[in-house]
Amino acid sequence: MSKAERLIEMMITINAKKNFTVGELAKEFSVSKRTVLRDLQELEKAGFPLYSEVGAAGGYHILKERILPPIAFSESEAKAIFFACQALQFYRDLPFEQETISVLKKFLNCLPLDMQNSIAQIQNKVVFWVPDRHRDSPLLKSMFHIAIKHHAATIRYSSAHSENIRTIIPIGLYAMNGLWYCPAYCMAANQIREFRVDRIKEIIEEKPYPKGKYPVPGSIREYHEKLETGSEYHIKIKLTDIGVKRCEAECLLARGLKTFSTGGGVIDMEICHATLEWVADYFLPLGSDATVLEPVELIEIMKRKISTLYGHYFKPES
Repeated sequence: MSKAERLIEMMITINAKKNFTVGELAKEFSVSKRTVLRDLQELEKAGFPLYSEVGAAGGYHILKERILPPIAFSESEAKAIFFACQALQFYRDLPFEQETISVLKKFLNCLPLDMQNSIAQIQNKVVFWVPDRHRDSPLLKSMFHIAIKHHAATIRYSSAHSENIRTIIPIGLYAMNGLWYCPAYCMAANQIREFRVDRIKEIIEEKPYPKGKYPVPGSIREYHEKLETGSEYHIKIKLTDIGVKRCEAECLLARGLKTFSTGGGVIDMEICHATLEWVADYFLPLGSDATVLEPVELIEIMKRKISTLYGHYFKPES
């Protein structure tokens, strides 16, 4: 094994360990302890995050921010990475925004000039556009870590109507139409609610919660699958061609969308109670391009919203 190969293998080995000694590496790589020490010094000079402790129980440890060993990419794989990153560029906030910028700079600088030019063409010709909602989510990264650690959080939340304190158990995060959402089990409501991350004004406390005590889906994918099979309300909404196009762009409604060969279509699906108000808000701007057939509860919500809107614009003159 050449020195370069040994250093790469050593990086891979060290990354897999929480701590190690020089003697352990010397035995594993069949080299002297002096050789291992020289190799470790070279890795440290290259920026590998090592620190050592002296004494009988001493040894080497890896710092929290570990460095991955070199990975070889083909030209197509390199383009695929930048193509994927294009989908994120128009989001105002990302859980690892600065790290994303840093890794792309490092990666691009390592590529040959002709490949850099080729990737520039991708950036100039392909855009995954999302609407700019002008909403900052400064606590996005914190909520990301809380969800990953399976912790509960007490937050100060500003909804459309009020501001209050909630204790929630985040299921995860997802982005849609330029906004970040955090579906979570709400202790006060005793059910799962959707929270917009840009409306979370403060994280007051974070702590573990008893596993199995609350009905929290294990993943964001599981949560969305349950949304699709909710059984509290059956909605049926008749659509014109324009209504169909609007609903095709909405992931929740697209699951229940059926189109007709003669034109138009229908939304026919089951939803949960918490989604009913959102459905009414979504279809209200569609006007006559969407006709709610059932349930009665949704029709009544639509009537109430239309009446409120009518009263807003047709106030009796004093």
